Amino acid sequence: MAAHLKKRVYEEFTKVVQQQQEEIATKKLRLTKPSKSAALHIDLCKATSPADALQYLLQFARKPVEAESVEGVVRILLEHYYKENDPSVRLKIASLLGLLSKTAGFSPDCIMDDAINILQNEKSHQVLAQLLDTLLAIGTKLPENQAIQMRLVDVACKHLSDTSHGVRNKCLQLLGNLGSLEKSVTKDGEGLAVRDVQKIIGDYFSDQDPRVRTAAIKAMLQLHERGLKLHQTIYNQACKLLSDDYEQVRSAAVQLIWVVSQLYPESIVPIPSSNEEIRLVDDAFGKICHMVSDGSWVVRVQAAKLLGSMEQVSSHFLEQTLDKKLMSDLRRKRTAHERAKELYSSGEFSSGRKWGDDAPKEEIDTGAVNLIESGACGAFVHGLEDEMYEVRIAAVEALCMLAQSSPSFAEKCLDFLVDMFNDEIEEVRLQSIHTMRKISNNITLREDQLDTVLAVLELPGRKLVSSAVSPSITPHEDPSHQFLQQSLERVYSLQHLDPQGTQELLELTIRDLQRLGELQSELAGVADFSATYLRCQLLLIKALQEKLWNVAAPLYLKQSDLASAAAKQIMEETYKMEFMYSGVENKQVVIIHHMRLQAKALQLIVTARTTRGIQKFYQDMCRVDPLFGMCEKFLQEVDFFQRCFIADLPHLQDSFVDKLLDLMPRLMTSKPVEVVKILQTMLRQSTFLHLPLPEQIHKASATIIEPAGESDNPLRFTSGLVVALDVDATLEHVQDPQNTVKVQVLYPDGQAQMIHPKPADFRNPGPGRHRLITQVYLSHTAWTEPCQVEVRLLLAYNSNSRIPKSPWIEGGEVSPQVETSIEGTIPFSKSVKVYIMPKPARR
Repeated sequence: MAAHLKKRVYEEFTKVVQQQQEEIATKKLRLTKPSKSAALHIDLCKATSPADALQYLLQFARKPVEAESVEGVVRILLEHYYKENDPSVRLKIASLLGLLSKTAGFSPDCIMDDAINILQNEKSHQVLAQLLDTLLAIGTKLPENQAIQMRLVDVACKHLSDTSHGVRNKCLQLLGNLGSLEKSVTKDGEGLAVRDVQKIIGDYFSDQDPRVRTAAIKAMLQLHERGLKLHQTIYNQACKLLSDDYEQVRSAAVQLIWVVSQLYPESIVPIPSSNEEIRLVDDAFGKICHMVSDGSWVVRVQAAKLLGSMEQVSSHFLEQTLDKKLMSDLRRKRTAHERAKELYSSGEFSSGRKWGDDAPKEEIDTGAVNLIESGACGAFVHGLEDEMYEVRIAAVEALCMLAQSSPSFAEKCLDFLVDMFNDEIEEVRLQSIHTMRKISNNITLREDQLDTVLAVLELPGRKLVSSAVSPSITPHEDPSHQFLQQSLERVYSLQHLDPQGTQELLELTIRDLQRLGELQSELAGVADFSATYLRCQLLLIKALQEKLWNVAAPLYLKQSDLASAAAKQIMEETYKMEFMYSGVENKQVVIIHHMRLQAKALQLIVTARTTRGIQKFYQDMCRVDPLFGMCEKFLQEVDFFQRCFIADLPHLQDSFVDKLLDLMPRLMTSKPVEVVKILQTMLRQSTFLHLPLPEQIHKASATIIEPAGESDNPLRFTSGLVVALDVDATLEHVQDPQNTVKVQVLYPDGQAQMIHPKPADFRNPGPGRHRLITQVYLSHTAWTEPCQVEVRLLLAYNSNSRIPKSPWIEGGEVSPQVETSIEGTIPFSKSVKVYIMPKPARR
């Protein structure tokens, strides 16, 4: 027994444990986000001069900053601000602080104290103005914090005495946007301080600088827009500004007078140099009518537009605007009793025949005598006969608004509106037709007036004729529109045709749509837009129809060139569709970006299937594969498309991008070879999407009126100097022309000059139309003989300008590789050739 137990004690127990081998996790693409504040700090430390620091700041300003990184970036900027001595760098830092304070999800109250402290010690006027602009951005971001609002108002009041007009302008702008009449607690907490913001702003109506006076009036108007009721005492101050020497002051003063007249229409004001009184709205109406004869056409347009919205004016004042008689009819007729009382009250001696007939009169100041105080008399007559057609259009619009509210006035102004049918400018005639149609219920045409109207219908131009048609006839009842819809519906059934039949149907439909746009001007925009989209589909089908795509071999040179050219042309056409047409909605933008994504996929496939691409493709020993970066960038663009248009993805079922998103996990882990194969299969099997047509769409166009390009006499100038070339062009349906329209000059040696016109060079004569009147300065070295330079207009675009802001983008979560937008230009006018001859300088 003991032996048995001993054996049990020394017996070895064994246990087998089977350990499972862990699977190696699959590597996935992961986009890292470096710290923005650390990168900025490193860049600023590397700067050896103010120019380098300014360059780093400019580069940083082009990149978005996440809300959680803003505070760290602000601290780095403030730290560098205190060390920097160069005012240009401090100016850029102040500008960045204002931009960062507007970041969504960031509360800028934490940087307000620092911004105010650096404001107290700043000496540069430009930096001071920029810091005040930053404080304005902070105050606008925190509208509910009354303490911060009042503190910023105090800071603005302290700097209103600055010698620089720019600083005073920013202070007044800050007061207009943040000032109020509410009481605020003082720093001591003992009493209440009341700042009469309107009184403070009104004191600067008489500033010595006209720019400050203009800023003060605009600040007062800003108070009104924010819902603060202006005091009636401002009216007299604004009336004095109507005689200012600068047109910006007069234009703003006219608008301020209109605002006060709408607030206090029934108030009674005295008439200067008279004992009579008048309603404030009538007095304001007379003063604004007087500004219709101002020396500046900008003021005349402003005054004419405001007249149309003054509907509370007395009828006899309203009717005076159509009469040119100035002297006796303007003077109120006094009764015999009033005249006798005036003579009796004079108390002077007389010859006895008539009481007071030879009483001595007081001396009259010749400088105070206004021989013709027109007031409301003939205001619309002068406006309709103005030399500037912008003033005439504004006068016609004002007549329309007043005639709609007053049937008696509509009958009296009918003759003037009919006369405008004979105006030399087409926009004025068109506006007159619109006006007649709107007031048709209040008027009755005489036989002679009807002859004038019918004569206009015989003029060339389908716009005038179509505008006279009754509005009850809708565009959808037009057979041309029905033909357009049927043509597009026929094209959307292409899946049931063979490739050859598909191409033929697309080519015929494109031809029909182009012809329809030429015949029907009102359908030209939608027809060209649809034809461009179908042309992109035709290019894609032709590029993918070759049987050699199914062969596992490199593409031959001709096929790769055709496919590359097709992808490039599709990209160009999609940019035209997105930025050359006004009225494009988000539904069309999604389809355009989907087509552009297909073109990028075609570019990637062509690059991979070329001979050079295949050689690089199979370099197994190479760690850095060029195609890997291209595939990674394309997948990021697909992800970016999903983030931007996530709300529209349900409408893209069974499309190219819908299938890509379903296979996205597989594509992220696949090798470039497999990614290209999948893209090629999906692209060849994809069907094009239905393009919903917008209700109103117009294609941007431009016509260069000057220079005409018909002169054989060259412009001669000395080489090295400049010659001014006048450019006059009409722009149709261009959105934001001040920022998008550019003038390009092409020289015979291949040099190109790009000119961005000033905002003041653009005029807006009517809806959908702009006028560009500017000067282009040409310069070149000496030539042996005169040659032609080409002048044309370009439309600049930014690829991210029409992308909807999704929550990811607003939060700053944008991939670093796709955050840079693509900028380019599109020619949208015919080139005009001009002879120039640079001569050598005389010695």
